[in-house]
Amino acid sequence: MYLQQFFIPGLGCASYLVGCEGAGVAAVIDPDRDIRKYLDTAAEHGMTITHIIETHLHADHVSGNTDLAERTGAKIYVHEAANAGFAHQALKGGDVITLGNVELRMRHTPGHTPESLTILVVDKTRADEPWMAMTGDTLFVGDAGRPDLVGIEAARGLAGQMFTSLKDEYLTLNDGVMILPGHGAGSLCGKSIGSVLSTTMGYERHHNPALQIHDHDDYVEFAISGLPEQPGNFKRIKQINRQGPRPLGDVQPRGLSTQDAVSIFRQGAALLDLRSKAAFKAKHIPGAVHMEADDQLSNRIGFVLPPDIRLVLMVENEADYIKAVYSLARVGYDQIAGYLADSLAQWEALGLPTTAGDVRDIDAQELSDLLAKENPPLVVDVRETWEYAQGHVPGARLIPLGEFAHKVGGFDLTHPVAVICATGSRSQSAAALLGQKGFETVYNIVGGTLGWMQSGLPLERN
Repeated sequence: MYLQQFFIPGLGCASYLVGCEGAGVAAVIDPDRDIRKYLDTAAEHGMTITHIIETHLHADHVSGNTDLAERTGAKIYVHEAANAGFAHQALKGGDVITLGNVELRMRHTPGHTPESLTILVVDKTRADEPWMAMTGDTLFVGDAGRPDLVGIEAARGLAGQMFTSLKDEYLTLNDGVMILPGHGAGSLCGKSIGSVLSTTMGYERHHNPALQIHDHDDYVEFAISGLPEQPGNFKRIKQINRQGPRPLGDVQPRGLSTQDAVSIFRQGAALLDLRSKAAFKAKHIPGAVHMEADDQLSNRIGFVLPPDIRLVLMVENEADYIKAVYSLARVGYDQIAGYLADSLAQWEALGLPTTAGDVRDIDAQELSDLLAKENPPLVVDVRETWEYAQGHVPGARLIPLGEFAHKVGGFDLTHPVAVICATGSRSQSAAALLGQKGFETVYNIVGGTLGWMQSGLPLERN
């Protein structure tokens, strides 16, 4: 048997290639949109990808299933409760897929979604009992899947189903079964997913908080409380995955001249500047949205730009462009016109404007000093309600990041705004949006509320 896990830092997604080298066949579980790694790995080990299996329809990232099917001819498999609108083979609990000496045994484990599957992996050359469980978004390292991404109105019912799935399916597995989850740290599909990328059933049985609750109603309350913000653009991503993503195809660098870019801007496109913060501060095109092309790009973009907008990218090099295209496509941003190939000097040579400066990064003490002066900034806390209630900067206004873009329209563009979250990550996304909307003075609080607390500054609770 051959098995390899592929993990995307930041987004926290895990996918798998599993197969039988002797028979030369393999399956991909929960593929993301950059399918090159699956094709290359399968070819390296002399295997053909014949099956594509989704543990569920994802809400945090767009699947690469249709791309992979188009490239390989493999069929896509998903549970019958998914109501998928693309060509697929329906699965149900108890079904078995055979790949040479490997058996993939399906278990229906609803809770995160109604169609969630767990795949028990058996290597027939070693034993007839499951060696591994590919758990999708049902069981994680130190956590279980959240029940609210189908819709908050369905959360209680799904939490109850999750309790049953964990009790009747997972707690009956042997302690030695390896747990291979669909997400690791960074994902918003759980509350507190561990950073280790695999575990064992025995360890989780004794130490996973979700498996320590043995009453149905108690579990439901546990599952629906303290949830993090929902992934940006999650409803649209879920719908894309239900209908079947448009195949992305082979991504190649697409350079645009200044004249071509200006023409595209006039048609309503936005400029997404992915260079370093220092380069952006030194000089950039007015109206550009700045986000560094790091591991958090997929998580942040949904809070800053609408998903159906056409984008021109500004990057340091062609490799950054290709990486960014996949990062954006993973969350449904696939209207990429290309990247600005001309330099800013060429842009200026045509009489087009540039500007300098950016959102200012300040620490907690600097914010405290500003609040003590005349005309203090409006402090906006973009954490979730439950985080805000545990303690916030005195006088801070709560606007969760998921609601931020819709609630800043009435703000005074000339009044300073300071944006804060837990550590400075979510606030950076909100601050970038304010900068793009023309706010004159925007501060991002580096270190966030945690830094405020560590500086010994007072918290307000209400």
